[in-house]
Amino acid sequence: MAEVPLTIRDPAALRAAVGASRAAGRRVGFVPTMGALHRGHGSLVERAVAECDDVAVSVFVNPTQFGPGEDFARYPRTPEADAALLGGLGVRWILAPAPDDIYPPGAATRVSVEGPALPFEGRARPGHFDGVATVVCRLFHAVPADVAYFGAKDWQQTLVVKRMVRDLGLPIEIAVCPTVREPDGLALSSRNAYLAPEERQRAVALFASLEAATAEWQRGADVARIELAMRSVLVARSVAIDYATVADAETLAAPVAGRDAVAIVAGRVGATRLIDNRLLAARRGGG
Repeated sequence: MAEVPLTIRDPAALRAAVGASRAAGRRVGFVPTMGALHRGHGSLVERAVAECDDVAVSVFVNPTQFGPGEDFARYPRTPEADAALLGGLGVRWILAPAPDDIYPPGAATRVSVEGPALPFEGRARPGHFDGVATVVCRLFHAVPADVAYFGAKDWQQTLVVKRMVRDLGLPIEIAVCPTVREPDGLALSSRNAYLAPEERQRAVALFASLEAATAEWQRGADVARIELAMRSVLVARSVAIDYATVADAETLAAPVAGRDAVAIVAGRVGATRLIDNRLLAARRGGG
């Protein structure tokens, strides 16, 4: 029977516990989340438990990554269900801070990110990745683990975090884990809970657009043709498109011959904004 995780609010207390564990020669894994946990989060935790001696999971809805008019107030919060899920997976610690524990009164320092943070989500949600980078940096100080686990569904976010870790010289490894999907292909997301039944049926268009992008990429189509194929699928299902394109998998610039690419999509189904992506293996022709 799995040990019940210890829930800690104070980041300094968890930092001390993690430090003691590592000093004893134990490998520590960390899974940052905003709660409302699902099987996708569970897959990150399972990998962390398999690869590490001790695992910490943070549950914190970060206010600084939400813009005006976004869904911070209504973002799903399910602390009891989250604790029950984590208790069955072998997690040692749950960090569940209040906003003031992460952003003390008078806090005046933020992390500002550029590079892979600028296009796509960065353009659609100004300030979003500054908020992400700031909270992740603060969480890495609260949980000085050996390795942190992130899901590939938020591909651009993984690039931003890896860039920040390199640029700031943070002593932590970043592991990116595969997207977990429903049987019809819809990527698991806490925001899927917002979807009405009819919207849920239309939401699979994001996955279908990635299937179309993959087929066109493998045929050697250029980016314009791939975008047309993706957009046609989304429009047919009445998805309001923010972007649907192919970019270099590491830089998010235009695809380069001989390098992996990524098909990325974001759009709204009703009032719910969803994102998804798929890696595309390098081919001889570039963009």
